[in-house]
Amino acid sequence: MILARVLCLLGGYCFGLIQTSYIYGRMNGIDIREHGSGNAGTTNALRVLGKKAGIIVLLGDFFKAFISCAIARAVMGHFAPDEVYLYIAYAGFGAVLGHNFPFYLSFRGGKGIAATAGIIAGTFDPVIMFSCLIAFVVIVVITRYVSVGSIVIVTMLAVEYGIFAFNGKYSFNLENDMSYKAMVESVIVVSALAIMAIYRHKANIIRLINHEENKIGAKKEA
Repeated sequence: MILARVLCLLGGYCFGLIQTSYIYGRMNGIDIREHGSGNAGTTNALRVLGKKAGIIVLLGDFFKAFISCAIARAVMGHFAPDEVYLYIAYAGFGAVLGHNFPFYLSFRGGKGIAATAGIIAGTFDPVIMFSCLIAFVVIVVITRYVSVGSIVIVTMLAVEYGIFAFNGKYSFNLENDMSYKAMVESVIVVSALAIMAIYRHKANIIRLINHEENKIGAKKEA
């Protein structure tokens, strides 16, 4: 159902337009995109506006993607139960697109990691949820680089989802040609989500290579 795909993508995009860090920054008299790293996301809000802002932005960005995926799951689970994860993927992808490229902010948004965490939770797969959470926490604690943890978890999401989907863990009927194609399409969408997230971190990757990337807590220590 092409229309259902489009509606999930657009619906997710609308949820993604709720720019928590931008809104919180404006409430405090600043445009978050003009400070720190210039990114309208959780990490920059934490560095520029403090822990309270970081928590609020994290929750806001997390739940806008989670709710988008949950709605897609609830609605499309009735109409296409064998393909529901495809529509969850489109809704989540739309939410990250809205977060990263908000049209009313000249398409200058965030990098979509907190929103991607909402998508991970929206899959309702405890293996993916806990493995990504543990990996992120361990990597950030050891390296103190949020960017490294972010890149790792989006990669894990794509790899784990692909493996599980091809092995019949989700609702797809792999013996049905249409459902099988929907499964492959969902893997492509999730992989595109991961690739976009990694691309959005290109500046971080360059700074990591040059040993110039900011570490969590470095500003406070200084």
